[in-house]
Amino acid sequence: MLTREGCPKNVLAIKDALEALEGKWKLLIMLSLSTGTKRFKEISKDINGITDKMLSKELKMLEENKLIKRDVFDTFPPTVEYSITKHGKSIEKVLDALYLWGLEHRKQVMQK
Repeated sequence: MLTREGCPKNVLAIKDALEALEGKWKLLIMLSLSTGTKRFKEISKDINGITDKMLSKELKMLEENKLIKRDVFDTFPPTVEYSITKHGKSIEKVLDALYLWGLEHRKQVMQK
């Protein structure tokens, strides 16, 4: 956990985690894929407001960080499916914690 002695290491680990998930869309993509394997358009429908260009960019970045995998099937036209990797599933506790924190935050800040 966080300690004063390990501060530089703590900062690097947190920085790496934030960089892997930074931006408006990556966590929402992970949330969409948490219900199972999906095709591009299915993910797009789950996430209101994301453009196809941005979704494509974010999927590539999540794949580079080994959080999701992309499977291409030899069909015509080619079928492409996305799913969460074992490494990506390790973020579920973080998503659960963010969800709970978000509920409390809404109560505190927005009285909702």
